[in-house]
Amino acid sequence: MRRLPAVPGIITAEQVLRTAESIAAVQEDDGGVPWPEGHVDAWNHVECLMAMTVAGLRDEARRGYEWLARHQRPDGSWPMKMAGGEPVEAGGESNHAAYVAVGVWHDLLVTGDEDFARAMWPVVSRALDFVVGLQTTRGEILWERAASGEPASYALLTGSSSIHQGLRCGVLLAERLGDPQPDWELAADRLGHVLVAHPEAFADKSRFSMDWYYPVLGGAVRGPRAAQRLDLEWDVFVVPGLGVRCVSDQPWVTGAESCELVLALDAAGRRERALAVYADMQHLRHEDGSYWTGWQFVNRRHFPHERSAYTAAAVVLAADALARATPGSGVFRDATAQEVRVTGDCGCERAHA
Repeated sequence: MRRLPAVPGIITAEQVLRTAESIAAVQEDDGGVPWPEGHVDAWNHVECLMAMTVAGLRDEARRGYEWLARHQRPDGSWPMKMAGGEPVEAGGESNHAAYVAVGVWHDLLVTGDEDFARAMWPVVSRALDFVVGLQTTRGEILWERAASGEPASYALLTGSSSIHQGLRCGVLLAERLGDPQPDWELAADRLGHVLVAHPEAFADKSRFSMDWYYPVLGGAVRGPRAAQRLDLEWDVFVVPGLGVRCVSDQPWVTGAESCELVLALDAAGRRERALAVYADMQHLRHEDGSYWTGWQFVNRRHFPHERSAYTAAAVVLAADALARATPGSGVFRDATAQEVRVTGDCGCERAHA
């Protein structure tokens, strides 16, 4: 029997279910879960499937995984954007591919359905091989491979942090299914080290709040380092009573970023702060259970004027993490970094410390 998450004083189990149902309501006939403007990307799609799984909407989630299997390309990637079942932007993002491993591992944790995990294993395996193929000698993972086959010239901190979680989940899934993947584990170790020790490896996107909390959310930064990182820019990005800014230089809080920070705080053991941020962002809730994407607090208007499935998904996943309701509630909390291993490729003093 499913147990829906509830966070006392903030959100009820019935409200969580209605939020998950708002995701199912926009799911397309072919199983894709689109952005408000109509395109589907694999990362946000997987996030939505995870939320529906938490809420027990298993058939809807499985249709979404069928969409992933159907649209995966031979190299293991998905088009960056798809609409009407056709590519709109054909490049393949590494973090999109990696997140499929998080989704399938999460499904196994929640449902216990190993047969389904085995059916999805070839999809996960191809996806993570695509990801590892974009790792540099130093250890960061380039953000994209263009449709021409050319890799991007740089890596993104947020994307690589999410990839770190994907690789860790892929390793766990591989072990559970009896097909160990030591190359993925090594890739995760190398990536974790770069995320901790080499900020210069990534393009400067520091105005985005995701670059602040994602190294914690993805599991590369934990313990005292996580606390220090989250404290460092708390006043830059957190707006008391409203939530988390998307970018530091605009008066704009967004629901998805707020809930992802909740997940990062929960993973770092800062439950009281996590609860406070989660309560603050509930002003974005619509009466039908969906959530507005954001709020421009100078103009006092929803911006953009849309309610997005990926925001609803983040709300559900944050509720589960806080409530410890399902066996998958720790999928972010447990993406813990392993001790850095010296590979010989980096050789910096921090790698040997």
